Amino acid sequence: MRRHRFAKIIATLGPATSAPETIRALFAAGVDVFRLNFSHGDHTGHRRCLEAIRDAESATGRPIGVLLDLQGPKIRIGHLAGGSTVLEAGRTLMFDLDPTPGDSDRIPLPHPEVFTALKPGTNLLVDDGKVRLEVETCGANFAGVRIKIGGAISDHKGVNIPDAVLPISPLTDKDRRDLALGLELGVDWVAASFVQRPRDVLLLREAIGGRAGLVTKLEKPSAVERLDDIIDLSDAIMVARGDLGVELPPEDVPSISRRIVRACRRAGKPVIVATQMLESMIASPVPTRAEATDVATAIYDGADAVMLSAETAVGRYPIETVDIMHRIVAKVERDPHYREQIDRAETSPTPTAADAISDAMRRIAQTLSVTAAVTYTKSGSSSLRAARERPSSAILSLTPHLSTARRLALVWGLHSVLIEDVDHVEEMVHQACRTAVAEGFANAGDLLVIMAGMPFGVSGTTNLLRIARVTPPSGTESR
Repeated sequence: MRRHRFAKIIATLGPATSAPETIRALFAAGVDVFRLNFSHGDHTGHRRCLEAIRDAESATGRPIGVLLDLQGPKIRIGHLAGGSTVLEAGRTLMFDLDPTPGDSDRIPLPHPEVFTALKPGTNLLVDDGKVRLEVETCGANFAGVRIKIGGAISDHKGVNIPDAVLPISPLTDKDRRDLALGLELGVDWVAASFVQRPRDVLLLREAIGGRAGLVTKLEKPSAVERLDDIIDLSDAIMVARGDLGVELPPEDVPSISRRIVRACRRAGKPVIVATQMLESMIASPVPTRAEATDVATAIYDGADAVMLSAETAVGRYPIETVDIMHRIVAKVERDPHYREQIDRAETSPTPTAADAISDAMRRIAQTLSVTAAVTYTKSGSSSLRAARERPSSAILSLTPHLSTARRLALVWGLHSVLIEDVDHVEEMVHQACRTAVAEGFANAGDLLVIMAGMPFGVSGTTNLLRIARVTPPSGTESR
């Protein structure tokens, strides 16, 4: 099942899409990676979804990626008398650690670590920023705040603190239990929430222990301030625009999103654009024109993947949503202006053999009009470097490891195929040509450009480039 597009689609599973037949239908409609959101559901439900994904993978013969999204630490208010209250703009109120149900004058905030990070002038945003408060006085167990924008709030609403770095771990006890389950089940990617600084990424990498790729979600201003360091420590990045839009002025989100995508492109790290992409399709069979444009913009910018959340988790039209996203992506990629923008954003190679080979591969693909670039990879590094170059041809990524093939399902332009190990160059060339024909990427007479590392079997040694012409089954011409 070859996708006739470069960018990938991630879909979140939930009550609307947990049935095995629905998961198969979503994959057929265009999903490349399935997201399991551990902020919702239970372990039994997530285990069943993952088993259904692997069954779909076996039935189709195509590697499918699975992304586990950890909830991360959530700052929430406590109980309110009667379950809710109304806060009036201009008035003051007190936050404290007392668990007694609160009211419009006093609200429990059962997070002592928050009070240690507050200072006068700090902003507190409640319920995704619908209610906005400013700290006037504070101490080790209290904060007096003035209500800048009022409104109704209810029990356990979330609190965002964009102006402070909180002294908390990005991994809660719940996250550690969820991560243990995910690694046991063999998820391919782990998405980390509430990352504030580079050391949070290091802690997460240690917890994962190399058993899955780490996707760092950028949703905090403090993380954006350390963007390059965090990208360097991560395997992939998610632009979590919803949370960014709570903690940053809305007018800042588009430029910051584009900045993140460009920084990931330079670093050769996959980047996902997420949140509210086709939000109206939760209840409507068609998106708004603004939403279609939003998806298209992410593709024009060069994102590796676009993600659906509630649209497929709880929406009424999950299959239709994936289908329209697929059609938008494919249409953009056929636009000549898309190629012009991708080429304008070309990244300079670093002074390494792998980047020199990857850069040459892209130029050969364009000059000779090859039908496919072929990469041989064990760890995935050769294929990642090839994808960084955004060649005009498809990239056929050959690997002997199913875990690598699944992980690369997230990456722009890669079509991964499982193969047997090869021992010498001519065997590699024949394998590349046979697979390109079998997977629908080439016919007799077509040219391929092939990247690999010598000696075979050693990760991170991309140093070989071959051009091969596909011939009838009797032979293959190479140079």
